[in-house]
Amino acid sequence: MISKPELRISDCGLRIEHKFTPVIRNPQSAIRNSQGFTLLELVMVMTIIVILAGVGVTSYQHIQLKARETILKQDLATMRKKIDEFAADNERLPKDIEELATHFYIREKPIDPMTGQKEWYEEPGEDTISRDGGTGMVDVHSLAAGVDGEGVAYKDY
Repeated sequence: MISKPELRISDCGLRIEHKFTPVIRNPQSAIRNSQGFTLLELVMVMTIIVILAGVGVTSYQHIQLKARETILKQDLATMRKKIDEFAADNERLPKDIEELATHFYIREKPIDPMTGQKEWYEEPGEDTISRDGGTGMVDVHSLAAGVDGEGVAYKDY
């Protein structure tokens, strides 16, 4: 770019003004001289995006695990309550979870949220409620392996 000073004569005397007028010799040079992002800036932005995405995914997985643990605790509490209701109404313990469902104490055998299966450990025990004696289901536990965030095994819930 070349600027040429202009001479102007005014009433007060001689005055020199610098008027910058860009002179473009080649239109392609204007495109080449335009400002853009450097490779370093782009790499830094992409690094920040990857870090934020990693934190977000980790947080989501942790929240999802906590939700499954909460559902497991609620399902077990509900089934234990229904075992007690069944025993009070029928004066005997249920044989298994399917019997609770067939007598409409629960809609259906629930899915274990930790394993994704309809399999539970149905703890058998002596039926002290029944006049005839025998055995029945006294408790129910998850078959999931592993422990929760507090170190309690899922099978011990």
